[in-house]
Parts: sequence; structure tokens; C-alpha cells
Amino acid sequence: MKVLVTVKRVVDYNVKVRPKSDGSGADLNNVKMSINPFCEIAVEEAVRLKEKGVATEVVVVSIGDKGCQEQIRTALALGADRGIQVDAGTDLQPLAIAKLLKAVCDKEQPSLVIMGKQSIDGDNNQTGQMLGALSGMPQGTFASVVEASGDSVNVTREVDGGLQTVALKLPAIVTTDLRLNEPRYASLPNIMKAKKKPLDVTTPEELGVTVASNITLVKAEPPAERSAGIKVDSVATLVDKLKNEAKVI
Repeated sequence: MKVLVTVKRVVDYNVKVRPKSDGSGADLNNVKMSINPFCEIAVEEAVRLKEKGVATEVVVVSIGDKGCQEQIRTALALGADRGIQVDAGTDLQPLAIAKLLKAVCDKEQPSLVIMGKQSIDGDNNQTGQMLGALSGMPQGTFASVVEASGDSVNVTREVDGGLQTVALKLPAIVTTDLRLNEPRYASLPNIMKAKKKPLDVTTPEELGVTVASNITLVKAEPPAERSAGIKVDSVATLVDKLKNEAKVI
């Protein structure tokens, strides 16, 4: 079984993002970048499938400029076998990304595609579902348990009512939730080995995909600061303020 895993280069989750002074976007100068946390979970799940003998090859793909090769190498250090970079812009919309991933899937023919359910920068939670629609592959989103066997995979997913398990015929798409696993740390020997693992570079033109966007960012600005709270001396005062000032009751 070949497993294709997607990884995205994002601002590290410990970094506080600030907009540029002209409001044209986020200020990424000298900002630490890392693998999207949900994508890191996807890589870990694929590597575990390989360690169990279920998967035979783990291929990592990332879409972006040359900088995303750092995140591909990190995924290779975590246990993936080879990487693919689609050399495109960093401001692509989910539909364009899904089209590029479909082209990669058509070329690689993976049995299973594992993706993070969303990225922590755009927070769209759309790419996996769009890829499923474009490719016609069944999908299991928000996975908390993945059990692959033979030509099918059972995905336990988190829904509003609790847990739901779906059985998918391969090839299929799985998007990962936070509770699926806990990613490992890359060891120094594996980091050194990752430098020698193959990493292919392709372009949207070579894949035959047009990535022009119909969405324009108008302005980026920080959220309004929350005003300080107040203390009240009685329940009656609290109820009065909730009713007359906050108007929530």
C-alpha cells in the first residue's frame, strides 16, 4: 500500500502572528515556520501504518515555494520515504490546492491519502473534502482512529453526537483530528538520513493545473482587544448588568 501524506508550511503555533503595517497580510519576516500540527499527525499515522507492515511506502507532498522543502525534510526525518514539492505560490486557495493534489494522486496512484483536517493559518477545513469530490475517492474526515486492512480502511470520526465509524474502500482519503495520535520527535540520525532521501520538484504547469485565484485579500488587521472585566458585589447587581448592559438575558 502506498500512502500519500500532505504537509503544509505554516507559522509555528507558538508564535504570535502580527499583520504587516500596510495591512496586506501577515508579517512573516524572521518568523519561525513549521509543519502544520494536523499535517504532522497525518505523517505520524502514515509512518505507524508502515511500521505495522500495512503500508509499503510513505510519500510526502507539499505545495509552496522552496521554503516548504524544510518541512518535507522534517517529514522524511519522521519516517517518510520520499518527498514531492509542487513549486507554486504560498497564497493558493483550497480549490487550487485540491486540484494540484488530484494531479499528484493521478500520477502517484496512492491507496490512501492522509491529510490534516485543516491548517492553522487559513483554518478553512476544505481541501480534503474538495479532493474527495474531484477524485471521486471516499473520505473519512476528523479521524480519531484509523484501522486499515486489505482493501478497506475503517475510520472512527468525531461528530457532534459522539463517534461515528465509516468503512471506506481503497483508494480513500482520511483527514486527521488532534486525538488520532501524538507525533514523535525526529532523532538526529534520522534528520541526517533525511537529507539523502529523494525529493522531486514539479510545477502546476507540469501537472496541467491552473491555480489562478478568484479571491483577493482586502486587508489584514488584528482582532479588537477585549475590554477589562469588572467585579460586582452581589448577584442582584450581576443580573442587572447582564440584563441592562450586556443585554444577554
